[in-house]
Amino acid sequence: MKLRRLVGAGTVLVFLGVLVTTLSGQGQSGSNRKDGQQLFERETFGGNGRTCATCHSRQTGTVSPQDAQARFQANPGDPLFLHDGSDDGQGHGVSRMLADATILMKIPLHPNVRLADSDDRFVIVRRGIPTTLNTSPLDPVLMVDGRQPSLELQANGAIHDHAQATVEPTLSDLELIKQFQTGEAFFTSPALRSRSIGGADPGLPAGRTDSEKRGRRFFENVAPDPNDVRVGLCSHCHNGPLMNQISEFAPQFFLVPVKTGTRFQNILVSFFNKANNPVREFIFNAGTPQEFHFSSPDPGRALITGIVDDAVTFENLDAFKIPQLRGVRFTAPYFHDNSAKTLEDVAAHYAQFFSFVTGGFINLSAQDQADIVAFLRLLD
Repeated sequence: MKLRRLVGAGTVLVFLGVLVTTLSGQGQSGSNRKDGQQLFERETFGGNGRTCATCHSRQTGTVSPQDAQARFQANPGDPLFLHDGSDDGQGHGVSRMLADATILMKIPLHPNVRLADSDDRFVIVRRGIPTTLNTSPLDPVLMVDGRQPSLELQANGAIHDHAQATVEPTLSDLELIKQFQTGEAFFTSPALRSRSIGGADPGLPAGRTDSEKRGRRFFENVAPDPNDVRVGLCSHCHNGPLMNQISEFAPQFFLVPVKTGTRFQNILVSFFNKANNPVREFIFNAGTPQEFHFSSPDPGRALITGIVDDAVTFENLDAFKIPQLRGVRFTAPYFHDNSAKTLEDVAAHYAQFFSFVTGGFINLSAQDQADIVAFLRLLD
């Protein structure tokens, strides 16, 4: 039985749990594969030569410009540079991958969204490759826009969309890939592996140097301090075991009400567009009194939900999944468009962001930024 025959009937997730045992070992595409590591690292499913490991290394779970450059020098024909890894999506040119390590993502448009300059029901955007480190089973929200509901469906989508499979993966294949991704190799620390099977929250490292200790203040999950805006500032969006969700104190955060536990947020990455990606005009709710025109290189979550922000949750327009911070020193580059190549770039972005959204009330000094980076490098 093949996965595609179940999609659209709304029964995929049920069948994944019920049928995987009976399907294991049956109808295997190619040879008799029963090993998730082999499927992840070597199986191409008759596609363009890519495997899961082509874009998700064991070291970082992603691809950086440095990785791409080294691979191009070693082999210009590496499958990384084919298809959506090429400049035009047709296998020609590698400048974007070498500079930014982004791929061309074809995102279907929600029925409430259309392009102002085209009748296409999809848009091509440039996005980085999300890391697989610490993802399963600690983070149920997959992809930077949250469009995939499970690891099995995420793997199936990648096998078809990026590897251009000609051999259909079975439910057993996808389950084995998922099982492999929950193994120890995909966690950045034993504490997180323990957490994934019911252990304690790892908590925040204490810090050793003065800079690390100062940086820790930004991530402490405490109520804002009216005398020091730095206390808890970053924990506003980076709370929880993976430090990737809105804090319980967010509803009181500088009078901006944001729902606790929110997983998507607009931090103006698309607005600043430091990656210089092409900007297009999107129309929401066309032909209605709520028609809204919006220009962006990538509207993020709104492409999936079709919803324009209600000025309370800020979870849609130009919003992306709040990334985990555990092991963040391993997973450069950062943001959905890879526009921050280093943790120093991330800190500089937030200095600009907070100054912009608070009218200059919050200003992160060069020392503040260095302290934040010092603490981030401690996180496992």
